[in-house]
Amino acid sequence: MGKDQRTIMVVDDEAAQRRLMGDFISSLGYTALEMPCAEDALEAIRRKRPEMVLLDVRLPGMSGIDALREIREFAGNLPVLLVTAYADLRQAVDAMKGGADDYLSKPVDLDELAAAIADAMGSTSVGLSGGKQAMPELPEDFICESSAMRHVVKTAAVVAPSDVPLLIMGASGTGKEVIAQLIHRWSGRAKETLIVANCAGLPESLIESELFGHKKGAFTDASADRLGFFRAAHHGTLFLDEIGELPLHLQPKLLRALESGQITPLGSDEPVEVDVRLLAATNCDLASAVRDGRFREDLYYRINVVELIVPSLSERREDIPKLARMFATQFAGGPVRLSPQAMNCLLANTWTGNVRELRNAVQRACLLCRGDVIMPEHLPAKIAGLVSQDSLQNADAGRLSQVERATILATLDECDGNRTHAAKKLGISRRALIYKLRSLEAEAP
Repeated sequence: MGKDQRTIMVVDDEAAQRRLMGDFISSLGYTALEMPCAEDALEAIRRKRPEMVLLDVRLPGMSGIDALREIREFAGNLPVLLVTAYADLRQAVDAMKGGADDYLSKPVDLDELAAAIADAMGSTSVGLSGGKQAMPELPEDFICESSAMRHVVKTAAVVAPSDVPLLIMGASGTGKEVIAQLIHRWSGRAKETLIVANCAGLPESLIESELFGHKKGAFTDASADRLGFFRAAHHGTLFLDEIGELPLHLQPKLLRALESGQITPLGSDEPVEVDVRLLAATNCDLASAVRDGRFREDLYYRINVVELIVPSLSERREDIPKLARMFATQFAGGPVRLSPQAMNCLLANTWTGNVRELRNAVQRACLLCRGDVIMPEHLPAKIAGLVSQDSLQNADAGRLSQVERATILATLDECDGNRTHAAKKLGISRRALIYKLRSLEAEAP
């Protein structure tokens, strides 16, 4: 039997979650069989046994743990992986005693899921780096050279077709909204509207009206009906940035909207149907906020079916050269390039403000640059003084640093692969450059 004929059953009462897991299983080369409840799953297993079962713990009717015990009675060696949003030690112990082969908590890490499937199926784990799913086309202005960013993009490609809520995490300025736009672009809602709302930027007295709308006369100054973000995003996507700033008293209303697909505008007694896919983002630790009582646990698990963590710019330095050149082209209004010394300065900076800080630094350099070459003196002073021109000559002869690696690759790219020209720009001999390139090849995974 070929790999593409082997079946993995997904048992989950959430249709969007089932589709997400099913799509991911299909991307790994297996056939996905989706079931909404334990009773239907047990009947299907008795008729035709799959090769593996992914079983949610909390199900309507029979629970996943009770279903697991029954599966063990008539299909003792069938691999079963339990999945739950409410993971705790007691449940995990019960699951393993009941015969679960593994136990994962939501939000499920897709690489971890792929590894668990590979272990159970006796195959090689490929995770997000393999599988047969083709990568959708990236926008021209989307920079994705680093492995850290490629992993985020591959995860986004897997989850985009599903309607499950997603939580996009990352420091300020990393590009969480850009990832949300990418997911919307790749989703089945791409032709509809993407509504962007920043919870931290909305006055607390107006945020309920902004989200859910209001009827004329609902409160002072409510001179006309207002749709609100949910109705404006009907059939499309709603991106709630800084969701950790959502007032505690409004969190139950957001949870009800996500669970029921209905909202009630202020001043109205009539619920309104809304079909919205929610993407949320935060730069704070929501798990800590849950423990501190500042964020509802049930809402946290509802919006965090899949968690995407956007890396900081210091974790994706390979992207800096192309990002810098793209920003320079945008701001200069004509041909402009960054000198190797200026690029070296950019690569050495810590970028606490991430991509937003890089963009601002390049914009400043374009304003100060009189010619078509950005030099270190055009950059902010704290960045311009980071790296001396002979830093490459004095670099450690051992393993290349991330900064040096990115500088060499960026200069080679700028010189269209001409090693002689690249060495001249770097201020080193051609022989030294070849030695460093060999080191790069040796370090490549």
